[in-house]
Amino acid sequence: MDALLGAVREIPGQVAPGAVGYPSLFLLVAFGALVPVVPTGALVSAASAVAFHRSPPALPLLLVFAVASLAAFLGDLLLYWLGRRGGHSRNGARWLERMRGRADPERLEASRRKLDEHGVTVLVLSRLIPAGRIPVMVACLLSRVPVRRFVRGAAPACLVWTATYQLIGILGGSLFPEPWQGVAAAVGLTLLVGAAPSAWRRMRPVRVRR
Repeated sequence: MDALLGAVREIPGQVAPGAVGYPSLFLLVAFGALVPVVPTGALVSAASAVAFHRSPPALPLLLVFAVASLAAFLGDLLLYWLGRRGGHSRNGARWLERMRGRADPERLEASRRKLDEHGVTVLVLSRLIPAGRIPVMVACLLSRVPVRRFVRGAAPACLVWTATYQLIGILGGSLFPEPWQGVAAAVGLTLLVGAAPSAWRRMRPVRVRR
């Protein structure tokens, strides 16, 4: 338990706004957009919780928002560009097929229907739903959505995504006097928000059977 608390206390030094913190936040969020294994939402919330305890907090929070939004957008754009380019080569086709295999078939089909009905505006919602970004991106690739049109949906999606997780971080930071406590609360709230949809989907079949 002491080791865990010690690790949490070190988080502010790693993600806090500063000469090292901002580039680290940018690289981690961009990498998480390319390889969806990094909990980027938790990173944004943690950085925002630390920024909230700065005095004054307005500029650090604004910088966290700008850095995270730009990193998420560039990561999404690069991933989509690679997907578009890869579709014209054998190795790229295999990469796209692997990416398609990572998406749940039902979600992918639903994403394609929503893309046909609402256009790239579905990117905004996909960014807020856990594991919802990849199926929508694959649907855009399969539908051969032009890069410029993809950008029109991805830009506001990244802004809304960053604002949402930053609000979670501000809420976590406002609950406790110490920055590391705010980080822990923000990360916990982020994980709870991320796990809620999956838990709901698992409970629905049980309710339907009853």
